[in-house]
Amino acid sequence: MDYTTLKALKPSEFADAADGYRTTSDMAGAAKDHIENQIAAAMRESLKGEAVDAALGQLKEAAENFHYTQVECGLISTALNGFSYDLEAAKKRLDIAVAGAQTEKFTVNADGSISYPSGGKETDGRLPAGGTVSGLTDPTAAAIGRQAGNIDPNPNRLLAQGYANQIATALKEATEADGKWAPKLRALKADDDLTVSDRDWADVKKDTDGVLKGAGEYLDGIKEPPKGGSPEDNADWWKSLTAEQQTVYLALHPAAVGALDGLPAEVRDDANRTVLAETQAKYQMDLDSIPPEPERYIYGPHGGYPRLNEEWQEWDEKYSDRKASLEKTLKGMNAIQSRFDATGKDGLPPAYLLGFDTKGNGHAIVANGNPDTADHTAVYVPGTKSRLEGAGGDIGRMTRVWAETHAMNPGQSVSTITWIGYDAPQNIAPEAMDDHWAYDGAPKLNRFLDGLETAQGGPDASHTTVIGHSYGSTTVGAASMAEGGMAADDIVVAGSPGMLVGDANDLDVGRDHVWSEAATSDPVPAGGKVARLGGEKWDVETWNGIPFNAGYVQVIPSDEAFGAHRMDVDTGGHSDYWNESSQSLKNQAAVVAGRYDKVEEDD
Repeated sequence: MDYTTLKALKPSEFADAADGYRTTSDMAGAAKDHIENQIAAAMRESLKGEAVDAALGQLKEAAENFHYTQVECGLISTALNGFSYDLEAAKKRLDIAVAGAQTEKFTVNADGSISYPSGGKETDGRLPAGGTVSGLTDPTAAAIGRQAGNIDPNPNRLLAQGYANQIATALKEATEADGKWAPKLRALKADDDLTVSDRDWADVKKDTDGVLKGAGEYLDGIKEPPKGGSPEDNADWWKSLTAEQQTVYLALHPAAVGALDGLPAEVRDDANRTVLAETQAKYQMDLDSIPPEPERYIYGPHGGYPRLNEEWQEWDEKYSDRKASLEKTLKGMNAIQSRFDATGKDGLPPAYLLGFDTKGNGHAIVANGNPDTADHTAVYVPGTKSRLEGAGGDIGRMTRVWAETHAMNPGQSVSTITWIGYDAPQNIAPEAMDDHWAYDGAPKLNRFLDGLETAQGGPDASHTTVIGHSYGSTTVGAASMAEGGMAADDIVVAGSPGMLVGDANDLDVGRDHVWSEAATSDPVPAGGKVARLGGEKWDVETWNGIPFNAGYVQVIPSDEAFGAHRMDVDTGGHSDYWNESSQSLKNQAAVVAGRYDKVEEDD
């Protein structure tokens, strides 16, 4: 960049452009939400037919376009702010050097060189001559220039050389900023079409990495979230950022923002939807890159017995496991997207993605309705074999709880959350026989609940129920016993193998707020006693009123001795507690709604 260009440049204009792109990003996000949560939702609720399905498909594409625009404009805004920051530093250096030179009555030429007048002590009646010097940025050349200035009888030369060097450094910094940011900004140009492809979303991740790499010094001025901070600390950090800084951090660190307990649900949802879109695109592209599976067997030209195809064997060894893994993970991601697409159907509220990653077996936290503003909140903790792949079934259970709860309290807002936020055991034996999964998951659950409470505005802002199914109830038990307790008002367990305590009063909500469901045909409660996942209680057996045997026995929530409310169950097996219109489901909803009078208890 030359002197004349930098002298006339106004870095603030790039900052203004960044504000414009940030506004565009906000508008695109609002348009996406309006399409998904109002227009499409209203159509699903009241209209049916092929034409409606086609229109919904087009609305989905429009919403995705707005989502892509939201994310890319956020990145452009960040890149422009970074460019403005780098140029501002160079421009400030230039202005200081020019002002200094002019103070000394030097002339700054159009190429950035400096002309200085004669000066110093007269020799033979004449002052040492003036001259012109150009700036030097190479350290060795600059040192030689300073040495020449020191021995020159005209002191103006040394001063002029210093100012010229500052100008040259400023021009170099501006040129480097332009060279750094121009290709990054060009890379943020979208394809000239109206289709957001998997490759487009994959490119977003590359764009983010590019902007993040270039914005180092600019980002140094933005506070990072507190390391190991509490949900309250996270919330305070987010509130301390300006709107510009929030946009920057959300654009460059969506995974980190989406995982921060204590932040508003809308912020986490925006962040995690970006991560979901990028990850879904990457996995789908990886899957599409796998060549088609060859025929497993081949036959001779005249029939006969088949023989194993060597091409298939090679394909199986190289691609089979990878293909299966990609398909399983995509199944979970597609289930989350399906829930987004169901908003409005049968009155279902907008969904919020409060957590998402593919680490290990994958994790997802999906809310029906905004928990930050909910009068009643339910958090569902699934059990053995829960993972991202099976998210669809768990999300479906909480949509049914939402519908029943909403029907009981139509004037109050409800949010039901599927929390696949811990690493659950993946088999009954030996993993589900061990309590370490519960103790490892408990701090994560408590942190999430504390974050909910923080975002909601305090412990009295929402009536909160934690629902634990199967081994999930064991994790709930561990969380409830932890120091500081669990941020919940009620606990519901279904098919519980045990909660690591022998009495409901050992849970921090107290026995009056512990509710249990156990079908007579559910084998898990009995299995939990064998695995010793319950708690021990002293028991005395009698015969004809005469004690004859005493000792400690395992007690689980479905035992009368545990002291929980034992709710009526009209479903069978281990997984049907959420069957539509069942009393089992209605009882859970009654607790979530705080309508204890509507709970039917087992006689």
